[in-house]
Amino acid sequence: MQRREFLKTSCVTGLATLGTGAAYGQADPPPKLPGESDAAYRQRLARMRARAAARRRTGSGRDFIELRRYEIETEAQKGGMDAFLRDAAIPALNRMSIDPVGVFYPWEGLSPIYVLLRHRSFGSFVALTQELGEDEEFMQAGAAFLDAPAENPAYKRMTSSLMLAFAGMPHLETPTKSSGRVFQLRTYESPSVKTGLKKIEMFNTAEIDIFRKTGLNPVFFGRTLTGDKMPNLTYMLVFNSMDERQANWKRFGSSPEWKALRAIPEYADKKILCGITNLYLKPAGYSQI
Repeated sequence: MQRREFLKTSCVTGLATLGTGAAYGQADPPPKLPGESDAAYRQRLARMRARAAARRRTGSGRDFIELRRYEIETEAQKGGMDAFLRDAAIPALNRMSIDPVGVFYPWEGLSPIYVLLRHRSFGSFVALTQELGEDEEFMQAGAAFLDAPAENPAYKRMTSSLMLAFAGMPHLETPTKSSGRVFQLRTYESPSVKTGLKKIEMFNTAEIDIFRKTGLNPVFFGRTLTGDKMPNLTYMLVFNSMDERQANWKRFGSSPEWKALRAIPEYADKKILCGITNLYLKPAGYSQI
């Protein structure tokens, strides 16, 4: 191969690597075919990127769970966020195979609003912002929210955490859809990564099963990969009512299986936990969870 042709091919391949190598799960993209033009080669790589993105969105492993927390200050901001999520964001996310999408208000008060996204792979999380930006229908439907001016912002602040679903419950569930359902969001902080993994072991080997048997209906269990107050795990439960929540927690507390599990010295709370956050939430009318 002449030096000029070698440099030309190397340049095209190098640029393609930056844009596509990760999508194929290998260091380099496939080579050009004999007689294939640069334009045709780029088009073929683009098609392969699209197929790889589709595979990422429909992976069969454990879910990645993204929990967003939006701080708002006014009823007008709440109305704008509801319109954006209901009419623009959730339809677009569903088109990307991110479903179901949960939207939750605090049990009392205005703020914050929580948005729960189920990603079927890490690639889905990574590609989210770019794919939404390329969705013209989303950009048009959400323009009022996305283009809100600095003097009248759509919300005050947003924080986000990303979690990996537990092996003992690898996928998000929607165990009840009653209109009066109550969600409980709990975060367990641990003093070290090692003790945090010990609490996760406790859930995976026995505690999740005890939850199910006693009516503590889990939506997800996740180990926080990035976010606040790490190391921690977060889980969500759902009940048909506050009365059911109270009765079922009492049933759990008196369960012989739970009493035996918590009596194991290595699972003692004082050894593996250093903080618990407990929140009660209600779903938006359009929430898919």
